[in-house]
Amino acid sequence: MPSALTRFSFIIFLAFIAAYASQLMWGAIPSIVVAISFLSFPLAYSYVNLARLRKYAITDAVENMPLPSGYWEEVFFRLQRLVQGLKSRIHSIELQHNRFIEAFQASPNGIVMLDEEDHIEWCNALFERFFGLNFKRDVMQRINFLIRRPEFILYLNNRQFDEPLLLDGMGPNSNLSLLLQAFPFGHKHHLMLVQDVTDLQKADAMRRDFVANVSHEMRTPITVLMGFLETMQSINLDKAQQEQYFEMMMSQSQRMKNLVEDLLTLANLEANTLPAPLAPIKIATLMALLKNDAEALSRGQHQFYFDSVVPSNLMGEEREILSAFGNLVNNAIRYTPDTGSVTAKWSINALGQGEFSVVDTGPGISAEHLPRLTERFYRVDRSRSRDTGGTGLGLAIVKHIANRHQAQLIIESFPGKGSTFTLRFPKERIAE
Repeated sequence: MPSALTRFSFIIFLAFIAAYASQLMWGAIPSIVVAISFLSFPLAYSYVNLARLRKYAITDAVENMPLPSGYWEEVFFRLQRLVQGLKSRIHSIELQHNRFIEAFQASPNGIVMLDEEDHIEWCNALFERFFGLNFKRDVMQRINFLIRRPEFILYLNNRQFDEPLLLDGMGPNSNLSLLLQAFPFGHKHHLMLVQDVTDLQKADAMRRDFVANVSHEMRTPITVLMGFLETMQSINLDKAQQEQYFEMMMSQSQRMKNLVEDLLTLANLEANTLPAPLAPIKIATLMALLKNDAEALSRGQHQFYFDSVVPSNLMGEEREILSAFGNLVNNAIRYTPDTGSVTAKWSINALGQGEFSVVDTGPGISAEHLPRLTERFYRVDRSRSRDTGGTGLGLAIVKHIANRHQAQLIIESFPGKGSTFTLRFPKERIAE
C-alpha cells in the first residue's frame, strides 16, 4: 500500500501536469485554477471523512463507523481497533469492580471504606442497617459526625486499631452488640469491618449465668452437708439426733444427685440435635407409670385424674417422652397446694395432632414470667422452688425434648386460676 507521502506527491505531480497543460492551452490564470481544483479534491475528501468521524464520535459509535477508501481507511481502522480495545478493557474492569461490590455486599460483616480524614467513601448495605445510614445520602460525610457514640469517636481519634471495639445497644431496635475494627490500606485509608456478635454475647452471658447458678445451687447442699459432718465429728449425739441428721444429709445429697442428673440430661439433649426416632410408645403404659410416680411424690396430698381419651400411641424416644411428661406432672404437684388437683390427659385434636396436657389448681403464673419459664434455673419464686425440691431445669429439659420430637410446648396460666402445660405433637408422630 503506497505511503501518505507517495500519495501526496502523486497528487502534486498530477496538479503540476494539469497546470502546465492549461497554461499551454489557456494561459497562466486558468492553469492556476486547474491546479487549485486538483489540490482541493483530497482536502474536501478529508473534510468529509473528518465530519463523519465527528458524528460517530459524538454518538460513541466509532467502532461501528463504515470504513472509507483510500488513506483514511487505515486511519479509521486503527482508530476503531484502539476504541474497541479500550472499551473491552473498561468493560472487564467494570465487571471485576461489580464482582468485588457483590462480594462485599454478600459479606456477613458490615464494611465501610474511609479516606484519610474518615470520610465515608463506600459502605455495604449491612453497615447501613447496623448504624442507620444511607450511602447515597451520607457518602463523603465524616463518620464521626454520623456515629456519635463517645467510645467510637475516641477509638477513631486515638488511631490505635490493634484491638477491636465493642458497641452495645446498636441497630434499628438498639438490641445489637457490634464488634468493629479498622484496618489501614492504601494511602492513609482505612477499611472498617463490623461483626454482629449479639448471639455470642448472649451465649457468653448465658454461660456466666449458668456457671453462677450451678455454683449457687451446689453450694447450699454442700454447705449443709459439711455443717452436719462437722457437728457429728465434734459433738456426741444420741441415736435419734444422728438419724435426724442423716436424713437431712440424705435429702441434701439427693438434691445434688437430682441436679447432676438433670444437668447431664440437658447436656445430652443439647448435644443431640437430630430428630428423635420413630419408635412406638404405648400411651396407656406411660400414663400408668406417670400416675404411680405422681402418687409417690404427692404422698396422698393431691387428687389425680389421668385420662387417655383415645388409644392412639406416640412415635418417639420413650425415655425422653417419659422424662418430659414426668417433669410436667412433677412441676404441677410441687406448685399445687395440698388438697389441690392435677389432671393429665392424652388426646388427639381436630387436626390430628397429639396433645399431652397437665392442668393444676396451683397459684398460677403472671404473664411476664411465661416467656422465660423454659430458661435454665429460671424460677418464678426461688425460695418456694427450693422447698419443693426442684432443680430449675425441668422445663428446659421439656423444651429440648419437644424440639427433638417436632413438638410445641404451650403454656397457659393466670394468677389464682392454675396453669395448663401442653405438649402438642405433629400428626406424623401419631400411630394407631
